[in-house]
Amino acid sequence: MPAEENKITPSFFAHAVLKTSRFEEMVTHWQTLLNADIAHQDPMFCFMTYDDEHHRLAIVGIPGLKDKDAQSSGLDHLAYTYGSIDDLMATYERLKAAGINPGWCVNHGPTLSLYYNDPDGNRAELQIDLFARAEEANAFIQSEAFAENPIGIKFDPDDFFSRYRAGESIEALSIRRRLKEGESFFDHLNA
Repeated sequence: MPAEENKITPSFFAHAVLKTSRFEEMVTHWQTLLNADIAHQDPMFCFMTYDDEHHRLAIVGIPGLKDKDAQSSGLDHLAYTYGSIDDLMATYERLKAAGINPGWCVNHGPTLSLYYNDPDGNRAELQIDLFARAEEANAFIQSEAFAENPIGIKFDPDDFFSRYRAGESIEALSIRRRLKEGESFFDHLNA
């Protein structure tokens, strides 16, 4: 398909909406996860935000919905980028203290990511960028190292953040090792 001369694209991603039969539980989870403010809530709708947008996430309560099958197709996760390793670490610690733990932690290469499941099985990726510039991240995604392992390497967040707090640099901690002999990137997928 030839490139469009006057290609028009969206200005930004505005919001996502999740429907659920676990309304209160989902509102509590997402508000805690994102440290969000409630812009509006009634018995059926909750609109929340974490910045100057009127809402970034909405939860809609619909009684009697079927649970989704984990093996069905659909949206895998929503991703949220933090400004620094310190912000991501503080968020991890705040959530852990609230009893919310990540189900999968992975160094993708371009990002360091913590994945959290909500009560309905939807996932949120809380991440930081590991490259200072978009051009560097784009080059990495086009590299042989990324092609060899497009998933990344799992890591233990307690160990990672403990080492960071002890003085190891984010650059040293986030070097994404190559796969070992006989290891597959499938070994690093979330189970």
